[in-house]
Amino acid sequence: MILKYFKSEKALIILSFLIITIYLLPLYVLGENAHIRVHDNLDSNLAWYKVLSQSGQMVGPIDAVVPQIINGLPRNAYGTEFSLIVWLYALFPTMVAYALSQTITRVFAFIGMYLLLKEHFIKNHHYVFITAGAALAFALTPFWPSGMLSTLGMPLALWSFLHIRNGRRSWKDLLVLTLLPFYSSIVLGFFFFLFAMGVFWVVDLVRRKANFAFFLAIIYMTMIFMLVEYRLVYSFLFDDEPNSRDEYFHARLSLWRVIRLTFKNFILGHTHVMTVHGLFILAVTLIAFFFIIRKNLWKKERAFIILLILNFVLSTWYAFWFYKGWLPLTKRFHFMDTFNFARFQFLRPLVIYVGFALGIKILWENSKSWKPLAAFFLIAQLLFLFCFNDEFVYRNKPSVKEFYSTELFEEIKSYIGMPVEDYRVASIGIHPAIAQYNGFYTLDTYNNFYPLTYKYEFRKIIEKELNKNKTIRTYFDEWGGRCYIFTAELGKHYMFKKNSHKKLKNLQLNVEPFKKLGGTYIFSAVPIENARDNQLELEKTFQTESSAWKIYLYKVM
Repeated sequence: MILKYFKSEKALIILSFLIITIYLLPLYVLGENAHIRVHDNLDSNLAWYKVLSQSGQMVGPIDAVVPQIINGLPRNAYGTEFSLIVWLYALFPTMVAYALSQTITRVFAFIGMYLLLKEHFIKNHHYVFITAGAALAFALTPFWPSGMLSTLGMPLALWSFLHIRNGRRSWKDLLVLTLLPFYSSIVLGFFFFLFAMGVFWVVDLVRRKANFAFFLAIIYMTMIFMLVEYRLVYSFLFDDEPNSRDEYFHARLSLWRVIRLTFKNFILGHTHVMTVHGLFILAVTLIAFFFIIRKNLWKKERAFIILLILNFVLSTWYAFWFYKGWLPLTKRFHFMDTFNFARFQFLRPLVIYVGFALGIKILWENSKSWKPLAAFFLIAQLLFLFCFNDEFVYRNKPSVKEFYSTELFEEIKSYIGMPVEDYRVASIGIHPAIAQYNGFYTLDTYNNFYPLTYKYEFRKIIEKELNKNKTIRTYFDEWGGRCYIFTAELGKHYMFKKNSHKKLKNLQLNVEPFKKLGGTYIFSAVPIENARDNQLELEKTFQTESSAWKIYLYKVM
């Protein structure tokens, strides 16, 4: 049996790091020719990092703006300069920074989960292959890239908190709690983790006694986060200017749709916290639960039961956050709309993979005939996760080089022949992040925090198009994070490649508001047949072999 060759802890750890290296290899070998996630990645964050690093406002004051975006996007919309990921993109080319960030996150995800399982959940050395295998699987999950260690760093944090709770005093625990906030986000994971730790402390207080060291550790990490995320704290507490988050309405689902979403989320997960657990991990969970019932292991496997219940509770909470029954409360307490409390589900990767390790252990311990199958489930999950490697999943999407098309947009910049700060552009049929990445000053953007007054001014440009299509009208009016030139004919689609045959036949833009904001050019990925009706004139068409797009350059007449 293959496991016999890897009995030693050292060999398993070396093998795990080797597998992580192989998993990450396409990013280092292919560079800009690699294929990576577009949604909430290429279409936003990677462009944000570049814009910020070139804005001169990396460490700008609280009230600074980035003039390249929407005539002055608040600097605070781009987050804190104390985040290491911001400096990776400032110091290195995009794909070098991306590969380094992936490496940092996955290595520390493995280390954290391995230590957590080894020292707190599966202490028996004979199960080291389970500990290493589950930790490796956790490290290979397709996490949201700009989340960094916001979810994948939770095992390392929990490892430290549990040591402190149990009376250990070590510089290692203090170091973990101090450094993690510099490579994670409080709103994308750790607010919910620290809240859970607070609940854990209260339960201890009720059941046993006050553990002041544990309490102080929670306060300490929270304060570090507050210092690191000082821009967010300031914006939340002191910035009174209405922003786009003020028109985010989440409570819209009926009870039946909420119930369906509960089970869908429980089985399939969510795009920002993909755990890939719906096949092998779910099978292990159900089989292990069967063994617990059959052999009356409720007391012995208490941790597994708690995690299984917590997993379902988190899925239920996520779904019910969108229940329309919240409306009376959201109208009374505005912060319930502006802050996404559904993100408690960001605790699920930690919960699911600790439960997976415990489930494998239950199968291994309680039936000799199930041992080979337990090993199969562990190995199968690892192989399954390899199928979710970005290079495989997004192989039919544009590569990074094809997406940002720097050569193509340099041609456009050269053709226009003016300093980019002297005119404003907007895009149709492609993400505005592409123009932003290439240095153009854009009137459109994808940001979840920008002045509400600007949203209203921009809306005037697309008002007629929104009136023709309820889907895009609701999307823009009740969220607005994508401040795009939406059209009824294209809908919520923003990636029309150069081989597309789509055309805009009945476009109705209000050009005067566009000109009032400084708009001069439109980069369209599709031809506009009634361009003159919209006071637009086709200047030139641009296309290169290395680009995914064919750009129709329209100028306002």
